Parts: sequence; structure tokens; C-alpha cells
Amino acid sequence: MIRHATPADVPVIHAMVRDLAEYEKALDEARASEEQLREALFGERPAAFAHIAEDEVSGEAVGFSLWFLNFSTWRGVHGIYLEDLYVRPEARGGGHGKALLRELARICVERGYERLEWSVLDWNEPSINFYRSLGALPQDEWTVYRLTDGALAGLGAAAE
Repeated sequence: MIRHATPADVPVIHAMVRDLAEYEKALDEARASEEQLREALFGERPAAFAHIAEDEVSGEAVGFSLWFLNFSTWRGVHGIYLEDLYVRPEARGGGHGKALLRELARICVERGYERLEWSVLDWNEPSINFYRSLGALPQDEWTVYRLTDGALAGLGAAAE
């Protein structure tokens, strides 16, 4: 049901990234191309990794996880940051999301990583309830900050 993504999966991953962005009401922000995903996942120095959830009967890709390593200075070890987890609406409830998370947890345990982390939109109650059912806890005392576009370019230019 869960397997490592291959270069042949890039078009379906790209399509599901766009589906996720549409669900999150941010399709206009999803600018990554297939080529950018291919380079990040399978280039000379991969910076991200992906797994595919397949339907057991048809073999069709019905979901994916895309993740990368982070590092905890407090724990002194790597962890996994889950950038995207998506299961197509028609396949939800079939255990694919849980299987994708289980695979990432297995990798963490196998490699000695001590954290598996991700972000979820505060209005996404179905996902929040799902994550809580697995024992995941919200980090309510932390607020995510982000620099993009003009603010990032402006700050970067100020460093020169």
C-alpha cells in the first residue's frame, strides 16, 4: 500500500500537490513545477523525499507524503518534517493517511529520529481530529512565521 516514490510518480505528486492547495484555498500559491519537484526529490542532491499510497486493488496512486529532515538542537538528532500529506477524497477513510504516517514513524524509530512534525491549518477540523486520534499533540505555544516573495528578497538584499 505504501512505497517510495519514483521519478515516474512526479506528475501524480504534482497533481495531488495542486489538489491539496485547492483544498487549502491557496491554489494560486502552488507554483512548483513538475521539474522542480523532480529535482528536489530525485536530483543530484535530493532535499526532500516522498512516499506513495496505492489502492490495493487498482494499484492507482491515491495519496502521498512529502517530507524532509530537520534537526533539533535540544535533542541533538534529526527528525522528519512532513511538508504535505494528502489522500484523494474518494480514497479517504481507507487507512492510507494512517499508513503514510505509520511509515514515517517507522523511519523515525529505525533511524533514531525523535520527532515527526507537521503543520495543519486551524480550520481543518477533519485533519486535526485524525491527527489527535493518532496521539499527535498540537504545539499551541508556537507560532509559525514565514518570509516569502518581497519580504524575503528585501531582507536578503539588506544583508549585502
